[in-house]
Amino acid sequence: MKPAPAALSRAPEANAMRRILIVAPSWVGDTVMAQPLFARLHERHRQLALDVLAPERAAALLAHMPEVADVLPHTFAHGELRLGDRYRLARAIRARAYDQAIVLPNSLKSALIPFLARIPLRTGFVGEMRRGLVNDARTLDPRAYPLMVERYALLGEAAGLPLTRPLAPPCLRVDPQASLAILERLGVSASQPAAALCVGAEYGPAKRWPAGRFAELAQALLRRGHAVWLIGSPKDAPVGAEIAQAAGQRVVNLCGRTDLEEAIGLLSHAAFVVTNDSGLMHVAAALGKPLVALYGSSTPAFTPPLSPTARVLSLNLPCSPCFKRECPLGHYGCLVGLSAERVLHALPPELLGPAAP
Repeated sequence: MKPAPAALSRAPEANAMRRILIVAPSWVGDTVMAQPLFARLHERHRQLALDVLAPERAAALLAHMPEVADVLPHTFAHGELRLGDRYRLARAIRARAYDQAIVLPNSLKSALIPFLARIPLRTGFVGEMRRGLVNDARTLDPRAYPLMVERYALLGEAAGLPLTRPLAPPCLRVDPQASLAILERLGVSASQPAAALCVGAEYGPAKRWPAGRFAELAQALLRRGHAVWLIGSPKDAPVGAEIAQAAGQRVVNLCGRTDLEEAIGLLSHAAFVVTNDSGLMHVAAALGKPLVALYGSSTPAFTPPLSPTARVLSLNLPCSPCFKRECPLGHYGCLVGLSAERVLHALPPELLGPAAP
């Protein structure tokens, strides 16, 4: 029988050290969904130095992924060109002598640095006018690979091969002592089981459960003896204050008080999580936390929380998913219609506990 070409072999590749650079996406949740790709690359290459070029804010997240050797942080905002700065960064990267770059975003800008760094093999999907910049261009069949996590992982296979399944789910490594130190620094007690409510969604209000609903849920959880932590970015500080005021003084409002590393530490100590479809949803899933994920304008058919302990709630209205930042019909019915009682009933009964009389 004729042996298979080396490029098509499923076996782990040669023992020589291989250096691969991942160009990460801009969003935290998307970066979590790239971790199964990292695991697949380590399966393929016995000797692998895997580095990630990522926004500065994602560096803390990547530090919790054991597959990553080094993080190369950058300061390019989403959609920002800054060609001179990209060229200077590419010159510094060139000295690392990568064998391959895998470009996860589909934009032209994301493919510039590997091209300018003269990385010989540059892998990515056919995208925004970037033929030549990506010289290992793959064509995606979205019906065969409906999930974003699958699409990322597919780029780790040799050209022409299907995705190796099943995928290892994202799994973040957390030092328990370091995370306890984060709680102490924030003045948060771990004496009660805590419900973490992730109240924000960077994309826009069409992905955010209303503040009034979060407040109703927080009150119900407080009656059951839980601590309630509100977690969100500085942009979520106003809605966090609104929820805390409506729910009562016992709610711990941490919105705007934490960076991503601190948010990871908090989530690692939560008993369970209720969250919008957001980056923190994917972080909580990768920490293995029981969670309820609330979907409005987006769909779990593309970016679900990748954990067996996750429960997804969506009303599946005829107008959804619309993928809009704001409700085009003005009513936000896909989220307003999700009651706090329904979310409460979706939580694990063994963790929830009985309501106080």
